[in-house]
Amino acid sequence: MLDDFNQVLHAYWEKLLYMLPRLLIAAVVMGVVWVGASRLRGWLAAKLSAHSDDPLLTDFLTQIGRWVLVLLGIVLALNILGFSGVVGGILGAAGLSAFVVGFAFKDIAENFLAGIILAFNRPFGVNDTVQIQDMFGQITKLNLRTTEMGTFDGRDISIPNSIVLKQPLVNFTRDGYIRQDFTVGVDYDDDVAAAIALILEQVKKESEVLTQREPFAVVDELATSTVNIKVYFWTNTDDYRRGTLELRSRVMNRVKIALMAGGYALPPDILELRLPTKMPAVPVQVAMAEPGTLADPPDDPKKPLPSPPNANAGLGPG
Repeated sequence: MLDDFNQVLHAYWEKLLYMLPRLLIAAVVMGVVWVGASRLRGWLAAKLSAHSDDPLLTDFLTQIGRWVLVLLGIVLALNILGFSGVVGGILGAAGLSAFVVGFAFKDIAENFLAGIILAFNRPFGVNDTVQIQDMFGQITKLNLRTTEMGTFDGRDISIPNSIVLKQPLVNFTRDGYIRQDFTVGVDYDDDVAAAIALILEQVKKESEVLTQREPFAVVDELATSTVNIKVYFWTNTDDYRRGTLELRSRVMNRVKIALMAGGYALPPDILELRLPTKMPAVPVQVAMAEPGTLADPPDDPKKPLPSPPNANAGLGPG
């Protein structure tokens, strides 16, 4: 029994010694391939960046190139170890395994293929502001399986590439400009045409408002208490979330100040109050204010009047 066990150990030892050079060579090959894959990624990134201005496509292709080289190294290492039959069997059964693996990993394969299509179709670039379904933010990276998005409230979202490919995608920054609008209401007694001219004059004074596309304003609605004017203007979208919104805020504030300085009334909405018939009369005080000013609230009629100064002057203690 002991002799048989020693013979088995001796046989395995001889096989190990026989395989040891191949194991060392295979390990060296895998180490060289792994280092070479990292070097290849950097080399591909430099070459592709020199001929392409799309960092998403460059990063995607370098990832594919690295993993292709790693897979080739694994196949070469298996051949060195004498497992060529295993490699041939794997390649020979690729047809059947592709169906099985494709069915089992349908989502992964679908996202990978969608990533390839997105990399070459390029509906967005790095730092583009996009909206996909209810997700809104800037694209940061395109991976083999997911598209990375950073929202403007500090969240990082990984979206499967298949969703990005299938769902409608709104790109706010691809063309470099976007139209903004806002509404301002003036009084029915005001000269609406003159108000529109004043508004457009103020809009054009903002240096970041594009002059290639003229801003314009139209009467949008005849509301209950105001004539609503809708103002449209174009701006760059390099920094969509902050830059565009800050510009819109500055334009609105400039228009408000100019209208008030020009004597235009910006009346509030008219409210109608209906009281139940059984409710007693409610006293109401009305105060008129000059256009463009805020009226101080009237004095409370129930509040006692203050005593005149020196009312008790000259009265000594009783």
